[in-house]
Amino acid sequence: MSRQQQQQPQGVVLTGYHSNAELLPKSGLCAPSGPPAQDPGSTEPSRRTGHYTIQQNQNTHHVDRYGPSTTTSSTKTTSTDQSSLPNPSLAACSQPYSSTKPGSSPKPGSSPRHSPISRFRPRPTCQRCNSQDSLDELEMDAYWKEVENITRSGEGAGSGEGGGEGEVQEEEQQKTPEGEQEEAWLTEAGLARLFDDSLAADLDQEEDSAVFLSTLTRTQAAAVERRVASLQQTLRRRNRQHVPDVRDIFRPPEKDEEPSKLKGGSENGRKDVTSAEAETELNVEVAFSEQALTYKDIHQRLKVTTSPNSPDDKLPNFKLLRDKTGQTRIGDLSPLDMKKVRRLVLVEMTALFDTAGIDVKAHKAVKVKTKETGLFGVPLATLLDQDQRRAPVTKVPFILQRLISHIEEEGLDTEGLLRIPGAATRVKTLCQELESSFYDGMFSWQQLKQHDAASLLKLFIRELPHPLLTVEYLNAFIAVNKLPTKKQQLQALNLLVLLLPEANRDTLKALVEFFQRVIDHQAKNKMTLNNVSVVIAPNIFMFKGFRSKVTEQQEFSMATSTANIVRLLIRYQNLLWTIPKFIVTQVREQNMESHRKQNKERAVRKLLKKITTDKPSDKAAPEESSQGFIRVQAPQFSKVSMAIQLTEKLQAADVLTRFLSQDSSMAVKQEELCLYEIGGNIQERCLDGETYMKDLFQLNPTAEWVIKTVQR
Repeated sequence: MSRQQQQQPQGVVLTGYHSNAELLPKSGLCAPSGPPAQDPGSTEPSRRTGHYTIQQNQNTHHVDRYGPSTTTSSTKTTSTDQSSLPNPSLAACSQPYSSTKPGSSPKPGSSPRHSPISRFRPRPTCQRCNSQDSLDELEMDAYWKEVENITRSGEGAGSGEGGGEGEVQEEEQQKTPEGEQEEAWLTEAGLARLFDDSLAADLDQEEDSAVFLSTLTRTQAAAVERRVASLQQTLRRRNRQHVPDVRDIFRPPEKDEEPSKLKGGSENGRKDVTSAEAETELNVEVAFSEQALTYKDIHQRLKVTTSPNSPDDKLPNFKLLRDKTGQTRIGDLSPLDMKKVRRLVLVEMTALFDTAGIDVKAHKAVKVKTKETGLFGVPLATLLDQDQRRAPVTKVPFILQRLISHIEEEGLDTEGLLRIPGAATRVKTLCQELESSFYDGMFSWQQLKQHDAASLLKLFIRELPHPLLTVEYLNAFIAVNKLPTKKQQLQALNLLVLLLPEANRDTLKALVEFFQRVIDHQAKNKMTLNNVSVVIAPNIFMFKGFRSKVTEQQEFSMATSTANIVRLLIRYQNLLWTIPKFIVTQVREQNMESHRKQNKERAVRKLLKKITTDKPSDKAAPEESSQGFIRVQAPQFSKVSMAIQLTEKLQAADVLTRFLSQDSSMAVKQEELCLYEIGGNIQERCLDGETYMKDLFQLNPTAEWVIKTVQR
């Protein structure tokens, strides 16, 4: 074969998946009764049937892992004709999508979308999105296979088409009325005072807002300003009372004020983001939205492209730039500081999407009637509440933990794990048995087969009454694919993970960790990162009532988008569950500003009482610290405190080692202990073992240092 022939595009391109949806009677897997699952080989129509439009390159003999394809010179439309598919195995996978015969009439009352005739009309070609660059369209067949398994079982997303419970879930996806979107956003960011006159007299609220706004970066302030201005326009149209003018909230910089001196600039450790920087390095010292703005300014005409069909190992090997003051993971900060983190992350996430020109509309969460007991179809918060009565520190539902451990005990080498479904009737029976006997300890786990357990795990995710990624942020997760680079997509996912409620975030973490362990056995189970992602995506993103609200074109586009999101969540999980340094720095700034205001008010009150002596406004550093030592407290050790000299190489792990070496009676392991930074410009922070103590002391000289058992 000549070099020129080798460079020619090869293979087939799936230009669209055209559905002919036909309704079947509703029956949930855990329902008391229902019709048996449809045989894949049956000619009866399933809930979702249809066909792909396949365009094959001219005069091309394509050989890949799916086997040789035939030579053709035209575009074909195929349904279950196995000869038109690349190989028999792919034909077998597509069998559930067999379409009705040409020329058949649509059922009375059926919509054009579901009409068998509609598939012969010209349809627009599905455009590639960034996520498709690394996901082979042929691999996406597993996605539609999973969708078919879900809908064939009569539960999950398809049930919304039949009314009942699905209609309640559809109410959750109602869009927020005009103006309420901005009000909800400002309220969530803790800035309700900017539009609610009733809070104008609340001095504490005013002070809190002032401190918060004073620490925002340029792009973050622009995001707030944009929503305040939009709300003002809406309120004027409603002829409502006057709200503060946006120019009264955000003072333009003085003429002699350099852009680099804006709040959050130098104190964030800002460095020149235009400097040469390896593409795989993630800078967490500069706000992501500021980096995106710089990228946009420099690469406005650059179109980011990646090589198509990249295997799993072709994803960028991102790593965090090492910070001497230590990495901060979720759970390292106190609840009070985490509230500040969440407010900042919301503004930063919005600013990042604004910079890329992406308008993400959140859906309003509506209370829906849910089960108060049980395992499947129960809200995460309710499940954790009933589990925490048995074990107070539980963060992931018992049933999910037990299913994961059972699958791992049986071995992760099973071929097609997560992809091959268990028998529908058997899974339904197992579901009912778990509901009745799980907490009693009477369930027979020995009878649970590997694929059945995996099906139950996916069922648990789908049956959650609220999406695992939440109604509020589901659109934002999907919109991540619109960001121009993989780095920005990863940064946005980092922020979105931080915004999730604690129960959702911990459950998602348990799942992606399990998926990674499955992928680690891919040599035997054949489940690569891409394979796991396309199978899991519909279980996470498709909830009840979802599919009745999107068009076929949107559904096809979302298939690759959602698979890419799952792919990134699994691959970069070690980075996504961290708090960026610039956010922690802004929290420190807020704490310092609050301390200054409190000390000023305290001094004024003392002057009014004619007290001549007053304590210093800031806590003085201990004398030991001024001499290059810190005093570390360790209440649980026999030696409850120790003066430790600060050196350039001293790390937090070294401090723990020094205490443990002097107290052999301690049965606790070093992994169970943490050196905490308490007070000063932070409430409380569990230190990374590689934190350089001298650098951190210079950042927070008035902090106290205490060794405690890790509170996670």
